[in-house]
Amino acid sequence: MPYFDAASTEPLHPAARSALLSAFETGWADPARLYGSGRRARMLLDEARARVAASLKVRPDELSFTASGTQAVHLAVLGALSARRRAGRHLVVSAVEHSSVLHAAELHEREGGTVTTVPVDLRGRVDPEEFAAALRPDTALACLQSANHEVGTVQPVAEAAEACRAAGVPLFVDAAQSVGRVPVPDGWSLLAASAHKFGGPPGTGLLVIRKGTRWRSPLPADEREGGRVPGLPNVPAALATAAALEAHAAEFAADAPRLRELVERIRTRLPETVADVEIVGDPVRRLPHLVTFSFLYVEGEALITELDRLGFEVSSGSSCTADTLRPSHVLEAMGVITHGNVRVSLPRGATTADVDRFLAVLPETVTRLRKSAGVI
Repeated sequence: MPYFDAASTEPLHPAARSALLSAFETGWADPARLYGSGRRARMLLDEARARVAASLKVRPDELSFTASGTQAVHLAVLGALSARRRAGRHLVVSAVEHSSVLHAAELHEREGGTVTTVPVDLRGRVDPEEFAAALRPDTALACLQSANHEVGTVQPVAEAAEACRAAGVPLFVDAAQSVGRVPVPDGWSLLAASAHKFGGPPGTGLLVIRKGTRWRSPLPADEREGGRVPGLPNVPAALATAAALEAHAAEFAADAPRLRELVERIRTRLPETVADVEIVGDPVRRLPHLVTFSFLYVEGEALITELDRLGFEVSSGSSCTADTLRPSHVLEAMGVITHGNVRVSLPRGATTADVDRFLAVLPETVTRLRKSAGVI
């Protein structure tokens, strides 16, 4: 069954599986202990941290392993806001941030802070000048994702970072969709990512806080991970994350042109074979493996169910609220069709034959659902 939902979770990479199984034998002990098995676990944890840091081009002591990408986001945003309360209580976010960022912003507002939401254009991209104009003397933190998780549009992180630097405001970048796939421009102060997005184990996130960035944990004190993340570090998962990131990044760099061609085939063929379809997202400044489109007169959930019956696993609507059946906040912010939405995100190993078969069955599936709904 072709799996076309890599933006949600990339299948576990064989290199990660091998590292995980090996580390269960040697890295199970508490790395804070001084006896032999504890020292071995600490060496493995340090090795994993150094390897991931090298892949991200950061210092090992700037990187912490978290229990999820969401936890990394919450720690980054709330920790930066906590540390910079004297500077102000104003937060800047884009309208298309992941729900984890927006939920942190909602909590900040409930606790007396203020939030400015920067809009996006029809392609889901923030205007760098509008983002810069949202910064104020009392801005404590600005947040801009590296690339959108629903439509694949790449955001102007470099320009936003320059504006933040000039204003003396730290920039947080949610890089979950980019890490392991495309480089993230430099200049940011805090970054979060999630291992399962690049073929690592679920339940492992990455939090990077650059040297010189003010940050204070929003949680009770804990001695683990430099005081940033509470609880026992998952050493096997950290090693598997390092292995997955190294392997996936190398493979994706080589395979990205082929995946981009497959996505372009979908973007070109669909309007030729299906009426009333809108291809969503920036056609050029986008992730190479992801494409989103919306159909009039079709319920997204019904379409996903039917495609699953036919052997294709794709996602619909908001990737973070699909289970609630609420319209996607990303698509609403873009001002595009919010129903009948399908996101295809190709994993490693996706074939031309699978994509061609998908393009063959999709038009008749849409027609069948429209007929059953009585609209044609």
